[in-house]
Order: sequence, then C-alpha cells, then structure tokens
Amino acid sequence: MAKKRGNGEGSISRRKDGGWCAQYVVHTAEGRKRKTLYGNTRQEVAAKLAKALSDREGGLTFDARSLTVGEWMDRWLEDCLKPLVEAGKMAHSTFVRYEGIANNHLKPTLGHKKLKTLTRAEVRRLYNEKSNRLSPRSVDYLHTTLQKVLAQAVIDDLIPRNVASGEHPRSSRNQEEAKALSPIQVRALLTAADGERNEALYVVAVHTGLRQGELLGLMWTDVDLDTGKLSVRRSLKVTNHGLAFGPTKNKASRRSIPLNKSAVAALKAHRLRQDEERLRLGELWEDHDLVFPNRVGKPINHSNLYHREFTVLLKKAGLQDQDFTFHSLRHTFATELFRRGKHPKIVQSLLGHSSITQTMDRYSHLIEGIGGDAVGGLDEAFGQRVAVRLQ
Repeated sequence: MAKKRGNGEGSISRRKDGGWCAQYVVHTAEGRKRKTLYGNTRQEVAAKLAKALSDREGGLTFDARSLTVGEWMDRWLEDCLKPLVEAGKMAHSTFVRYEGIANNHLKPTLGHKKLKTLTRAEVRRLYNEKSNRLSPRSVDYLHTTLQKVLAQAVIDDLIPRNVASGEHPRSSRNQEEAKALSPIQVRALLTAADGERNEALYVVAVHTGLRQGELLGLMWTDVDLDTGKLSVRRSLKVTNHGLAFGPTKNKASRRSIPLNKSAVAALKAHRLRQDEERLRLGELWEDHDLVFPNRVGKPINHSNLYHREFTVLLKKAGLQDQDFTFHSLRHTFATELFRRGKHPKIVQSLLGHSSITQTMDRYSHLIEGIGGDAVGGLDEAFGQRVAVRLQ
C-alpha cells in the first residue's frame, strides 16, 4: 500500500509484479505532467524520488517531451513577445523581425529537431552555413534570436542549458557597420531630389541625422525656422494595427537639433509648397500638421517611401548598386561630423544614442584620429626638461 506523503511530495507504491514505483508532478510546456520512476526495491525508488524532487525544487526539472524547436519558437513568439507588443514594451517592427528570422532562417534548419536534444554543434553548423550566404550582421541577428528563444526555454525549465550561449558566429561587430555616402554621392542624391515633392526630406535627413521614423513623425509645431531648431518628440511606427505615432527609441532620442542654412531653406520652400497643396485639395486634405505627410496629409508608410521614392532617387543618382538604405543618410551625417573632428559626445547627443558606448562602438573607425598628439603639448605647458644621464 502506498505510503501517504505531503502534497507535491510524490507517492511510492508497490506494483503487481513485485517492483516499486514513485509518481510526482512537474511543470512542462504543456502544463502539469505526472512523472513515474521505477525500481526493484522501495529504497531504490525512494532515493530516485528524493533526487527528482530535489532537482525540481532547484529548478533542474527539464521535460520538453517531444516538443520541437520550431514548436517552441511559435510559442515563444505568441506567449512571450506578442504580450510585450500589446503592452507597448516592444515595437511591432521588432516583433516582425524576430518572426521573420524564426520562420525564414531558424525553423527551416532547426525547426524539426527536438528542443531537448538540440546540440551546440548543430547551432555552430547553422551559423557556418548562414555565414556563406548572409551578411555578418544578419548572422548576428540569427544568433541573438536563437539565444533569446533558448534562454526562455531554460527559464521555463524545459532544457538544462542554452546551447547557443557562448557561440561566436562570424560577427559584424568589428566591421564598419556604418555605410555612408561620400560628399560627392550626397550631392548626386540631392541633385536627383531637386524639385521632387519630398526634396526637403532628404536634405533634412543628411543635415540632421534623424531616423526615418523621427522624420516621418515630425510636425510643424516641432520646427522653429526663425531660430533654426527642431525638436524630436515622437516617431512614426509600424504596428500590428497599422501606422501610429509613438515614443522615440529611447529617452536620449527626445532631443533638440540645430538646423543649418541648407535645412532651413529647404523646409521653408517645402512649407510653401505644402500650403499650396493643402489649398488645392481642400477638404480632401487630412491635416495632421505633419512636415512630411503623404499626398493627402496622412502619415507616410515607411515601405512606400523606400520603394516608391528612395530607390527611384538612388537609381536616378546612379547609386542603385551601392547597397545604400535610408538609414545610410543618418550614417552619412554622423560620419561627416567625425571627419570634421566633432567630439563623440556631441555626435551622441545629435544622434540620440542612449550611451556614448553605442556611438564609440559604431564609429570607432572614425574616432582614432581625433585629438591628434594627445600629450605633445604638455612639453610647452609644463616646461621641457632635458633627460639627466645616469652615471
């Protein structure tokens, strides 16, 4: 007869064949599951049960059963990331990126494998294969996503360790991430944009370094053309409900940006043209006070701007084969500031980076020459002394 034990402590009983068994409960990805242990004697089963219960209390109970990596990725996206998006703690575009990486790269290769048997060698093989076809930065994204997926499985006690942790795929971190246009290429792009409806958008982009969402979320109340300043207060984001205005990327991104003569002149001409457009459309114009709206006053879709305008301009300027993105305009702004010897803290402030480390890491290749001979001037300041010859 089974000996009575406390709730959650499991139970031990004798089997009809004379052997012994013990049962206890664990929490799995599929809910509460009853586990059974077997032994020839009661003492043997009791020892196994004691160890199992100790492991369970210490967070060492792992029961992914037949759960595959692909099934767990789906649950991770649905149960862990979607609630963050709905709570406003993760951008919808970030969720879409994770979902795309999981569906297009990780699941086709690893999705069929059992979560509990996935090995470090299989992860390493995935990175090596992807490195032959994708950019180092893309492989970095794969690595980051897989690490997060498996880290959550460890937290949920489904696997004992994260086999992606500690792996180091060929990384883009030590390479120049910032692909910037040269001054000649900037002039070619702005010449191609001359007379276009959104000419000022590209002028402001290369002269302020604003992110695309910050530019598209800019309102006329944020711009003071008399003092030559604009304030970044919001960003236009892609959500699962469509376009919406939201907070900037971080607190440091809420900033004030000085406008030079080129940007001020472009915005003044742009406002005059926009006033004419508003009068011409009358009631068809939907006024959101946006500096860069679409043709009826509504927010511009990021994808439409890129594919219908920006790529056309690149082709017109003869830059279609240079792999430039809209974000390259932001890098162009930062690169030119560093080339002119601006201090990294100034560049950090203008870009709205959350820390100076982010700025230094991304543009370290441009910072090396800043400061010149750092200690040479001390000779003059403190008085040059002749070395004393040792006797």
